[in-house]
Amino acid sequence: MDALRAMREARYAEMTARAATPAAPRKKPAATPAKKAAARAEEPTGDALCGHRNMSGRTCTREQGHAAKSHRYS
Repeated sequence: MDALRAMREARYAEMTARAATPAAPRKKPAATPAKKAAARAEEPTGDALCGHRNMSGRTCTREQGHAAKSHRYS
């Protein structure tokens, strides 16, 4: 039981020390050129998109009135 208490107190001390220091702002990792090219290749070239939205707010990138049952969200 004493070991458990010591572990809990050590975690508490670590968390309070971490909270006391200001956090550095996180930078978003830069997309690689290959990922950018792949993303552009998936985008349809036409102006009319399906526009169906899923629950998280992403929109379908397939063409308007597509025959596929599933949507492609981005």
